[in-house]
Amino acid sequence: MKPILTYLLFLIPLFAFAQVKTGIEVLREGEFACLKGKRVGLVTNPTGVDKQLTSTVDILFDAPDVQLVALYGPEHGVRGDIPAGEKVENQKDAKTGLPVYSLYGKTRKPTPEMLQNVDVLVYDIQDIGCRSYTFISTLGLLMQAAAEQNKEVVVLDRPNPLGGNKVEGSGVSEGYFSFVSQFDIPYIYGLTCGELAKYLNQEIGCQLTVIPMQGWERSMKFEDTGLPWIPTSPQIPCTAAALLYPATGIIGEMGFLNIGVGYTLPFQVMAAPWVNAVQLTDALNAKNLPGIAFRPIVFKPLFGSLKGQNVQGVQIFITDYDKARLSEIQFHVIEVMHQLYPAYTLFSAETEKRNGMFDKVCGTNYIRQQFGKNYQADDILSYWRNNEQAFKEKTAPFYLY
Repeated sequence: MKPILTYLLFLIPLFAFAQVKTGIEVLREGEFACLKGKRVGLVTNPTGVDKQLTSTVDILFDAPDVQLVALYGPEHGVRGDIPAGEKVENQKDAKTGLPVYSLYGKTRKPTPEMLQNVDVLVYDIQDIGCRSYTFISTLGLLMQAAAEQNKEVVVLDRPNPLGGNKVEGSGVSEGYFSFVSQFDIPYIYGLTCGELAKYLNQEIGCQLTVIPMQGWERSMKFEDTGLPWIPTSPQIPCTAAALLYPATGIIGEMGFLNIGVGYTLPFQVMAAPWVNAVQLTDALNAKNLPGIAFRPIVFKPLFGSLKGQNVQGVQIFITDYDKARLSEIQFHVIEVMHQLYPAYTLFSAETEKRNGMFDKVCGTNYIRQQFGKNYQADDILSYWRNNEQAFKEKTAPFYLY
């Protein structure tokens, strides 16, 4: 009996996982009703797959009574073959022969010419729940173009890996809207892409249909969904990178530290040649940040920032996700580094050229200007947090789960 009991206990965790159905699977089960008889344009990338890893491109291409006529490539391209920051070019899809229109290059908002042979635009991309990640900017601009050209938009919903309860960061100030801060939403916005589309559509006013997931709950971690994780971009290869992208991505814009891009832990570390790993770890752990712990790490980046140099720093661990303030981790690290290594000061003449990008990602210049006075995280946290509760209240009517 004991071996059988052990076997059954082993199986329990497998069946304990909720099996979430994404929008594409729900659409298929509904026999593509909202797309039948229509010419369809699809905005997607390698994350647009079902549980069997079949691409949404192939699913719609083979769907009965659905005419897939065009593809649209966000950052990294429809097939994920474009490195970060590089332009996506218009081309033909090698597998289907369909035209692929670039939405990451000279054109980021679909032109009337791109939409003239399309009745409905379908969006199916796995996002990571952070404002500076460009896929939601593509979604919003797509909706704007659709409203102007009287085209329908269908959003196939997917989980937010940061969950549906965590909201962090200020909105975007006038003069600081950009492709990494396209909309006045918090840095971590706590919505699925479908919910965000419904919220944004208050002002955009396109003909919007959201195909909700089945089985997803706001408290879920991605591991709870039973879904495969497909890298959302080359440096988000796993859910740990997605969770800590908002913890290091802002400071990563400065080139001041290596944040693991170019190493095996993208967005999960902060390190530099002039840091003492043990000293920095002890100082950060002494702050007792809720839900966060640090360990010392030494490594040599293989490419990117500080390539080939031996760097020391900290690896970040989330010990209590609900209590952790992810986006604020980098501010505390900067504070402690300034105390320990005042000769290496952020926002100095050496980083001046990068200040503009830092401000764009923050959605304001206030963080840099105020923080740069004394390098105390407490000087900016009240500003960083000032819009969070109001945003939750404004978006609650648009929750689908």
